[in-house]
Amino acid sequence: MSVPPLRFDRGARRIALWGLTTISTVALLFSYRTSTSSSTAAETATTPTTGTTAAAPARATTSTYTGTVTGAAADTRWGPVQVRVTVASGRITAVDVIQEPDGNGRDREINADAVPTLVSETLQAQSTQIDMVSGATYTSEGYVTSLQSALDQAGLA
Repeated sequence: MSVPPLRFDRGARRIALWGLTTISTVALLFSYRTSTSSSTAAETATTPTTGTTAAAPARATTSTYTGTVTGAAADTRWGPVQVRVTVASGRITAVDVIQEPDGNGRDREINADAVPTLVSETLQAQSTQIDMVSGATYTSEGYVTSLQSALDQAGLA
């Protein structure tokens, strides 16, 4: 007496396919690296004597400019972004956002959180090398563009 070959019906095939898809998706999610999960070469510098890493300075300024400069307005999908930068002896001491998207309540809500974060990052980094704010990509990009324009005018580029 011979045993008939094992056959899967459509339901069993769907379950098997669903299981394999789920396993593949979970494996891909665990292998995803976020932008904050590793540092770049620009963020760290290796000390030859100890082999440890330390935060590198954002940049060396050679300008002794003191004053206030206004960057060019950067047009974004949701409206213009423009910043005014106050500099003392080549260091950024204040950033004022003088234009930001505010066409609706959602724009104002997003920028109420994003703008202070961008300003804080700028004062800490002393350059345009700052992180974008999640959920405020257009504002962040416009901010950096206008900031770069202002820093160029101040000779801090």
